[in-house]
Amino acid sequence: MKVIVVGAVAGGATVASQLRRLSDAEIIIYEKDRDMSFANCGLPYYIGGDVSLRDQLVATTPEQFQNDKQITVKTYHEVMQVNPIDKTITVKDIAHNKTFTDHYDTLVLSPGASQITLPVLNAPHVFSLRNLEDTDRIHNYISTEGVKDILVVGAGYISLEIIENLKHRDLNVTMVHRSDHLLKSIDKDMTETIPDLLTNNAVRVMLNDEVKALDGKSVHFKSGRKFNYDMIISAIGIQPNTGFLQTSGIKLTESGHIQVNEYFETSDASIYALGDAIQTKYRHVDYPAQIALAWGAHRAANIIAHNIVKPKAQSFKGLLGTNIIRLFDYTFSSVGITPDLLEHFDYEVIRQTQKQHAGYMPDATPLTLSVYFDKKTRQILRASAYGKAGVDKRIDIIATAIIGELTIDDLKDIEIAYSPVYSSPKDIVNMIGYKAETK
Repeated sequence: MKVIVVGAVAGGATVASQLRRLSDAEIIIYEKDRDMSFANCGLPYYIGGDVSLRDQLVATTPEQFQNDKQITVKTYHEVMQVNPIDKTITVKDIAHNKTFTDHYDTLVLSPGASQITLPVLNAPHVFSLRNLEDTDRIHNYISTEGVKDILVVGAGYISLEIIENLKHRDLNVTMVHRSDHLLKSIDKDMTETIPDLLTNNAVRVMLNDEVKALDGKSVHFKSGRKFNYDMIISAIGIQPNTGFLQTSGIKLTESGHIQVNEYFETSDASIYALGDAIQTKYRHVDYPAQIALAWGAHRAANIIAHNIVKPKAQSFKGLLGTNIIRLFDYTFSSVGITPDLLEHFDYEVIRQTQKQHAGYMPDATPLTLSVYFDKKTRQILRASAYGKAGVDKRIDIIATAIIGELTIDDLKDIEIAYSPVYSSPKDIVNMIGYKAETK
């Protein structure tokens, strides 16, 4: 059996590694970029200095994969076309500028996603952050070009992580965003605190504005304002890298995501897909989900490996989209459906704010948790939280409750580990359950 994997990094490399554990199949990975496997989520923290050594971000190399697992990895090889009828792919060897055809028995698609670019943001000092190559370029440009003033375009997870880490390097940072809604998976009234948080950390915040024109280092904004920047980093959103599948017959969504079933099979049973380029579903409600997060890619990789060895051996129940971000001394997190999907439900929300642990203990700070539930079934739909400490613990509890099909009322019965330094006798999660009795 010959298995070809398109794309490495988290999804593709993990599929190949898991498959080798289960099978002696011939495995080839084609990766269009320079690096095959690196800690994508850690890239901003290398720029900021939290990760001191670049090599700490590199999980493995093609040479290590070949020597340790007998898996062939070809970097700078871009798959240009897939032909499911004769089970072939067309590959471009970028380094040597030549094209060839390869044959597969099973194909795994893990092409990932790329940053959306704006035509106006086209200049040598404009960068985006998608891979380790981008990270090296940004890091080197800051170090060699005397960069002091940086504009970050966008207000999503990547943008805010970049901003925090640029401030760790004592750089002057401006954030521009075309609306006033930041981190759209988090409750808006929670994220309304972010502009002040940024301002208090010496970040210039420009909301409901956008770049209109570039004149060298001078940036003209729609509002009429004009500032000079040594560097611009754009992170306004991502799009799936599925252009090479347009003629393949593989079913894609309107947004270009690959449609998969519960086995991660595409519309062709010999082709699997995973990662940022697929559309899957929510675990707890019957709605599609397009969630570009690491956990889903790693879970899918394990399932796909088993299904390649034994078709339909394992199925996937869906994602919850559990996410979290640190922004200076605050943490924001959510789990479950996105706020825009709430309109499909007759729902209620319960909010509680209290200290993350006993108020008489040092470093007690407010923690806010909101939990949304279906009025009729009492099913938990989503939750959102923010505070300086304890956010991750509570969101993880809610995520586990959703998977265990607990209702909003069951939260009062969760026996949470209590000590004054960790929680309260009636933890904030329990209090949400108690409040539900009145709803």
